[in-house]
Amino acid sequence: MTTMLEKLERLQRAALAAPSSADERVAKLRALRCQLERYQDVFADAASEDFGGRPHFESRLIEVIGTLWVLDHARRHVKKWMKPEKRAPQALFAGPNWLKVTYQPKGVVGIIAPWNMPLYLSIGPLVTTIAAGNRAMIKLPEETPRANAVIKTMLAEIFDDSEVAVFGEETTDPASFTALPFDHMIFTGSPRVGRLVMAAAAKNLVPVTLELGGKSPAIVADDYPVADAALRITHGKIAMSGQVCVAPDYALVPEAAIPAFVDHVKKAFSQFYPNGTDERSEYCSLVNERHAARIKAMLDDAREKGATLVPCAPWNGGNRIPLHVVTGVTMEMKIAQEEVFGPILPVVGHNGLDDAIRYVCDHPHPLALYLFSTKGAVLERVLGETRSGGVTVNDWGWHVVNAAVPFGGVGNSGFGSYHGVEGFRELSNARPVFHRAPSFPTQLMYPPINVGLRGIFQRFWLNRYSKKADPALGGTPYGESEVTKDA
Repeated sequence: MTTMLEKLERLQRAALAAPSSADERVAKLRALRCQLERYQDVFADAASEDFGGRPHFESRLIEVIGTLWVLDHARRHVKKWMKPEKRAPQALFAGPNWLKVTYQPKGVVGIIAPWNMPLYLSIGPLVTTIAAGNRAMIKLPEETPRANAVIKTMLAEIFDDSEVAVFGEETTDPASFTALPFDHMIFTGSPRVGRLVMAAAAKNLVPVTLELGGKSPAIVADDYPVADAALRITHGKIAMSGQVCVAPDYALVPEAAIPAFVDHVKKAFSQFYPNGTDERSEYCSLVNERHAARIKAMLDDAREKGATLVPCAPWNGGNRIPLHVVTGVTMEMKIAQEEVFGPILPVVGHNGLDDAIRYVCDHPHPLALYLFSTKGAVLERVLGETRSGGVTVNDWGWHVVNAAVPFGGVGNSGFGSYHGVEGFRELSNARPVFHRAPSFPTQLMYPPINVGLRGIFQRFWLNRYSKKADPALGGTPYGESEVTKDA
């Protein structure tokens, strides 16, 4: 049986022996697009089975359509991205010489996808991997075996395993994958596991792109209608029951407006699900009992530590947990310390923009930040005084599905990106090429130095750029001890 290391070595040899042209990359992306369309219903069925109930609409919109947008953008632009970029040489080298940057495939990219979006977060990075001319090894999550099977079949029909090799739940030791000497690795998951992945990659000096989630805030400014903010934040929390890496983790609301905000969240949820969530196919279940137990433990912890819990619908105790709004949040609570990643909306009061910005900055940089304000000055302050992977203004999450911009984190929420031209460059070796014209005399910089006409040339260019040293610091002035006697 072929080991993962042997497969990687085969992929790396193939990558060196047969680099892909622009037309080949476009053809592969077209084939992948066709497969995504063909398998979208089968995938939605499989994902729903894995989750114990996940709406087809969410699977198609978030995973299939979101991936197609990324793919279409790459397909339309990859030829432009691949073109060498002319750069201006330094003045010393101006003239007949030329300088350019070429973008060379790195080789083989390892992709580790999470359970919440197994298709979008495996195929999305694969799109950029293909666009950059690389090959891929993909590790799919253990929690979604049925979706994994669809993804494996879909890819195997168009890619030889010397182009794309896929592993799923049968690989029970993720460390065996992260320990491989890839040419680049992309990981999507929690900051805790991200640190382990980065440590494993460091042993082989593998560069990594980490998308790590975090506690993404939704800041509601004093000037913004509370009802509209509540509607949009509620939608962000109920999409896949909050099991989305860029879901609003908590809401920062003007202190006086909290009661109204909570009331509007309940109204919005009732508008979305007028018959509740129990046994409702249009409401996403939590992926498994372990994850549901984690969410229940968060709620119990908050209640025990003095928070007020407001369920937005009746709940029978199953894995379709309705949205719970939590007020009276303190830093001792788990919901204030850990990424929620589920149908819980902590609400924290603020006493003005300064207070809200301070609260955000006192916590690790999030993957996303959401601001609800109609004032340009408020936006400029928040953009200037906070850090996050991305920002959506007056809504949630929509910056992610715009394929022309990078997607990634900063600080605790990760680094690097894999959408758009930034993703292409992330997965490429930017290779500078300097071409000396035969007539250009770089030998004027050769030894012997500071002698004759060569010395005049050398002194002119050195003094042009560095001027004179500070004599008060000491040191030997250039040329005084470097003239050879027999030059």
